[in-house]
Amino acid sequence: MPNSELMPIGVFARRTGLTSSALRFYADSGLLPPAEVDPVTGYRSYDADQLERAIALRRLREIAMPLAAVETVLDAGPDEAARLLDEHVARIEGDAAAARRKAAVIRSALGGSAPGLLIAALKGPVLADAVDQVLTATATAREPGAAVLTGLHIEAGDGAIALTATDRYRLSTRTLVPVRPAERAWAGTVDGDDLRAAAAEVRRSALVRVEAVPYGIRLRMPGREDRHCRVLPGEFPDHRLMLASLDEATTRATIPKDLLLRGLEEHPGERVALHVTARGVNLRSPDDEHPGITLPATVTGEDLRILFGTTTLHPAVSTAIGPDVMLDLRGCDRPVTIRSADRGDLTTLAMPVAPDHSS
Repeated sequence: MPNSELMPIGVFARRTGLTSSALRFYADSGLLPPAEVDPVTGYRSYDADQLERAIALRRLREIAMPLAAVETVLDAGPDEAARLLDEHVARIEGDAAAARRKAAVIRSALGGSAPGLLIAALKGPVLADAVDQVLTATATAREPGAAVLTGLHIEAGDGAIALTATDRYRLSTRTLVPVRPAERAWAGTVDGDDLRAAAAEVRRSALVRVEAVPYGIRLRMPGREDRHCRVLPGEFPDHRLMLASLDEATTRATIPKDLLLRGLEEHPGERVALHVTARGVNLRSPDDEHPGITLPATVTGEDLRILFGTTTLHPAVSTAIGPDVMLDLRGCDRPVTIRSADRGDLTTLAMPVAPDHSS
């Protein structure tokens, strides 16, 4: 191989984003030996064919992958490498969740037993159910720089506590009447993962005292360890304005919840078209290739065809309480309000996908 095809270590370092010292370390580790070492000067040179391996090595180290695992991934085929990457990320996420739980315990211990500001005292099972129901609206929240879209917004005051979550495609809100109301008005967006981690303990507690403390809330449960949940930075979307700006429903359909969920689960595609008429609600493919299934429903108002992503509509319907779910429809491109037919304290909005004019 002619020397003109080789790169000095400094040039190779700049092209790969690795430092020269890192390259020497990886060479000594056997992960990335140089293509050539000058026997007199000891200068190391690298081949252009090594660039891809070096860049992959750097990226794997940037996600804290151990050296032994890095070597296995670099030498594996695409499918095996992908599996190893997924396992590594799952371990990191598990470690991070465990660290958050331990940090919450330490934070509570450092704060002593002094009470914070009372937000509400609630029955544990009621609070746990409400948290589970409302947080379904954050299932697809992945907007960069918007951590509040993964959390639960809590507003306490006037004898009630409102829980709200949204990923901008769905919005769920539920209002609870506490056993003891807030000492004064309070609002904040609480980390959803922290609340999920505390849910089992909350559900087993007859009464939970929710207190505002610096940088978070504390869940105090008789006979159990306090749980600390972080408050997320950033401004929560103005959901009240969103709800207030909704048009009047032009069509209302009341459908058995179990039948609607089963229909969505058995639907083969990622998108589902709902044909709402006086005869019922028909679920079918957007292209109308398959006739679909018609569900019994009580329908008032105009006939309507509306298109949803199944991963948007199913969680929204599943949160409804009771045997029947009510859909308030405003047109093929307007938010749909989904609620229990016999309960008004849980409301979910689901955005349809863009109107389909192909049929």
